[in-house]
Amino acid sequence: MSTLFTKIINREIPARIAYEDDRVLAFHDVNPQAPVHVLVVPKKEIARVAETQPEDEALLGHLIFVAQTLAKDLGLNETGFRIVINNGRDGGESVPHLHVHVLGGRAMAWPPG
Repeated sequence: MSTLFTKIINREIPARIAYEDDRVLAFHDVNPQAPVHVLVVPKKEIARVAETQPEDEALLGHLIFVAQTLAKDLGLNETGFRIVINNGRDGGESVPHLHVHVLGGRAMAWPPG
């Protein structure tokens, strides 16, 4: 599987990178749905959250930890932020590579979709 996000991770496609470590890459969404919209993507290719395995538990926790750290670094802690993981077509998934959306900088509506 070579998704758009894999190409960004491999630096085949440019992106405005917000964070990187040995397990994840975070970058600003090119089609933001809020004033702040960052994607946190595991470097391990996993199509969606429903396809994770027991050995991915630490990686899933790391994705959320990085998301909240980025939210803090981007100044979203005071007013709040949303973390979203879409799964499958009906869940709003557009790229089949697990990723966490960090959205903020405006009030979020509920229900979201």
